[in-house]
Amino acid sequence: MSVTLVEENLNPYQIAQQQVDAAASLLQLPEEIIGILKRPMRVLTVNFTARMDDGSIRVFEGYRSQHNDAIGPTKGGIRFHPDVTLDEVKALSMWMSFKCGVVGLPYGGGKGGVICDPRLHSKSELERISRAYMEAIADFVGPDKDIPAPDVYTNAQTMGWMMDTYSRLKGRYSPGVITGKPIILGGSKGRNEATAQGCVYTILAALEDMGLAPEKASVAVQGFGNAGRIAARLLSQAGCKIVAVSDSKGGIYLEGGLDIEEAERLKDEGALASYKGAEAINNEQIIGLNVDILVPAALENVITASNAHTVQAKIVAEAANGPTTPEGDRILAKKGTVVIPDVLANAGGVTVSYFEWVQNLMHYYWSEAEVLEKLETNMIHSYRAVRDLAKEFSVDLRTAAYMIAIKRISAAMQARGWV
Repeated sequence: MSVTLVEENLNPYQIAQQQVDAAASLLQLPEEIIGILKRPMRVLTVNFTARMDDGSIRVFEGYRSQHNDAIGPTKGGIRFHPDVTLDEVKALSMWMSFKCGVVGLPYGGGKGGVICDPRLHSKSELERISRAYMEAIADFVGPDKDIPAPDVYTNAQTMGWMMDTYSRLKGRYSPGVITGKPIILGGSKGRNEATAQGCVYTILAALEDMGLAPEKASVAVQGFGNAGRIAARLLSQAGCKIVAVSDSKGGIYLEGGLDIEEAERLKDEGALASYKGAEAINNEQIIGLNVDILVPAALENVITASNAHTVQAKIVAEAANGPTTPEGDRILAKKGTVVIPDVLANAGGVTVSYFEWVQNLMHYYWSEAEVLEKLETNMIHSYRAVRDLAKEFSVDLRTAAYMIAIKRISAAMQARGWV
């Protein structure tokens, strides 16, 4: 099958479908399997109300997409963002299926979202929105059905409210319904750092393959939120020089290397741009910096046909979901850039979410050292499997990752008699 990657007007759902086509063609899968993989099995749209602090009632729209449960319950985050769309949520649920598949978890992919701007709401309003959303989707999720987690603009507290709401509705304590919870409510140690930590494990493995010592590597992090700032901190601790970071307001660049603790302090104060001695740069400029490692850790579609040619990094490690478009991918591949794809690079979060779920079901909890040891073993094993398959088929790491995941999901569908 010949796959033509036509851009730049694609939405995330169309991009995910193209990626399925590209990998499935190499596996020579039957069209009926490809057809199933390219569409979520179930998509829920809900409209619900929440009371604001001034006493008014507002209506919110939310979504939950469940892509494929051939291997196990669906799994994926819930994001609160003003630009959430149904197609975005569908695409993210597909990417979650492949993310779980590439690191060997017994999950399919799910994803949820609520159209709102959390920055405009008080903590009490966010609690009421969170509880109302969970009430709206409660019949469609569960520890053996669909297990949400935090995503953009949601966190452990959001998950705690949602878990409590679900438990009240079901009349029993149900920590396994959701992951990324506060530790006191059954959360796993190491979960907050897991996405960034898993990404760093893959970066260090890629550096080793290239014969480049971490102490010789320079890094730019586009997106200095939770995953980005932790990745910057961990890479700095590993010896890398972090020369640039950015958030939604802009970024800073210092050729000699940033003090990450100082950058984090300024970020918390909302004053990242005031870093002394650093040059102000924008998010477009950070993509094209002359660095060894570029970590896109913000939102989708930041490396595209219009700017991929400016990328100078040897390694692009996708801590964000879907930061590179298909045409951007093609340009990077032609340049020889090693792209550690999102479905592998940021799979540390869902891996430790799986560990959290297992601990909830066992009612037995591991130490942080145990969690990180298991995470490192799984991430490096998965990276090497993807790398080896990429060499075998002479394809990029993204295509190889999709091939591993799709082969696994299709085998489960066949074993269950779906096709």
